[in-house]
Amino acid sequence: MRYVIYGAGGIGGGIGAMLADGGQDVSLIARGPHLDAICRQGLAVHTPEGVAIHRLRAVGHPADLDLRGDEVFIFTMKSQDTLGALEDLRAVAGSRVSVVLAQNGVANERSALRRFDSVYGMLVYMPAQFLDPGTIVLHATPLRGTLHAGRYPSGVDTTIERVCADLRSGGFDADPEPEVMRLKYGKLLMNLGNAAQALAGIEADLGQLTRELRREARACLEAAAIEFVKPRELVELCRAGYSLGEVDGAKRMGGSSWQGMMRGNRSIETDFLNGEIVLLGAQLGVPTPLNRAVQTLATDGARLGRPPGSLTIDEIFAAASSAA
Repeated sequence: MRYVIYGAGGIGGGIGAMLADGGQDVSLIARGPHLDAICRQGLAVHTPEGVAIHRLRAVGHPADLDLRGDEVFIFTMKSQDTLGALEDLRAVAGSRVSVVLAQNGVANERSALRRFDSVYGMLVYMPAQFLDPGTIVLHATPLRGTLHAGRYPSGVDTTIERVCADLRSGGFDADPEPEVMRLKYGKLLMNLGNAAQALAGIEADLGQLTRELRREARACLEAAAIEFVKPRELVELCRAGYSLGEVDGAKRMGGSSWQGMMRGNRSIETDFLNGEIVLLGAQLGVPTPLNRAVQTLATDGARLGRPPGSLTIDEIFAAASSAA
């Protein structure tokens, strides 16, 4: 089995590097200066144990791979980039390759199943940081994170059992999970504050704002009869195998949305996080003004190139009140 990490940023680069450490055949798909740096000098992975340079095969597009037919593609790009990647992969490899969606949100699996026969969802609970080309930081020790996975929409098979076993050999807590979307909906609740952190900055007190975002979301999920793991239970499940360690020269900063804004990305994942709740609310008649405000403000902020911390918590609440 050969692993192709599609989107080799903090999460993807970390998964690829650890799989390679476990003896697996790994290729990366990356882009821009990050791809250039990996090809030129390798992928530098900083962990609490030190720094390792991983010389992994890296390309910019699936068409640049010499496909053998036994590949498992692990998607780790941001959700807003998934649709184009799915189309690019199908054009090159057909519909019979295995696709694992190791991403936030719950919409990517459905998009993949329209195009591929074997689709798997993966819960990602992995503290990682990607700010500079060619360099990622993994903060967890001794395990690097939790990556439970199962078939979409439900079940397990020999492929995902093998994937989980290989991930465990690479230093992850990874078990086959027949109801993986239940975990991913719980992670969706946890991720609703990502865009708010990018808007208000890492020093802002997001407690009340996050609670209100989740309150709207729970009302939507309950109205839709969608099962989900409560965030507190999910944290206890995922943090059982590791703690956060100190990494020399790399203070742990904000989440992935904050990191994307810091890198100057002009798109943000909020449409697949807060936007998922807004969509459910619109379909079910459940008000979601705060999630809509965060989604709109974050999308506009990224599009206009605003840095993290451009708004206050009060301004976000005021925008939600105006929308309501």
